[in-house]
Amino acid sequence: MARHLNQPLGGNEMPRFAGIASMFRLPVQTSAENLDVALIGVPLDIGTSNRTGARYGPRQIRNESVLVRPYGMATGAAPFDSFQVADIGDVALNPYNLLKSIDLIEAFYRDCLAHAAIPVSVGGDHTITLPILRALADTHGPLAMVHVDAHADINDLMFGERIAHGTIFRRAIEEQLIDPAKMVQIGLRATGYSADDFDWSRKQGVRVVTAEDCWYRSLAPLMEEVRIMIGPDTPAYLSFDIDGLDPSVAPGTGTPEPGGLTGSQGLEIIRGCCGLKLVGCDLVEVSPPYDTSGNTALLAANLVFEMLGSLPGCKRR
Repeated sequence: MARHLNQPLGGNEMPRFAGIASMFRLPVQTSAENLDVALIGVPLDIGTSNRTGARYGPRQIRNESVLVRPYGMATGAAPFDSFQVADIGDVALNPYNLLKSIDLIEAFYRDCLAHAAIPVSVGGDHTITLPILRALADTHGPLAMVHVDAHADINDLMFGERIAHGTIFRRAIEEQLIDPAKMVQIGLRATGYSADDFDWSRKQGVRVVTAEDCWYRSLAPLMEEVRIMIGPDTPAYLSFDIDGLDPSVAPGTGTPEPGGLTGSQGLEIIRGCCGLKLVGCDLVEVSPPYDTSGNTALLAANLVFEMLGSLPGCKRR
């Protein structure tokens, strides 16, 4: 018997400005049961250090995702013909306590993984990635990592706290959630607190690709190198901070930095992850209060679609 796969609600069935604004207009369910891929919102922004508002990111990305259609015309990716996908809603957080929220996120993702679904997440600030990695690494072991960001997020402490959106990758490496020899950080730039702000990553074996290294060129060759470095059999995670892109294309974020990646380079990075054994992805740091046109959230929704198209087993039309 042919398996029935969920399909996005079409724009000719219901106008795109109407209906329930689930992610990609897909069905909604309360758990990851019977899913290949679970779309999850994590509306956290109490880990931020500058502008707040990323707690509204999942809702706004869902709203803008109604314009995303089922097939990738450039890649031929057909994720909704390949996987059973649904929106399983938001993690119920404690908005008054960051550490309790971290625990709630980790428990939510452990339940998702118990159903063998691949989590694809929208934030929320970048703090959410740490508990997700804790759950995934417990299942898969240390992960390879493709990290797109303006910032390295390797501070030891922020205001005396060990966990915040700028500390997570130091914690993840220290906790052996990530294999730093199979990690790349792309898009780092702008100003720092010291001249060696990016060097802690390098000393752990992480490949650091600054934004300046990316200016005026295609990133397809870089991603070919990344695929060789990581290999096809190592469980890998893609974490995409929207501020890795230039504010001219993604102004709606909490910590914008000039001189960032272009929208097309963001697409190249995600498409270049096709061939990796992705076991999860996230798109974080969209802050709708600073996204007056909605274009940041719309771009984010398209980037999440590209993530689905880069998952192992996605068919190409």
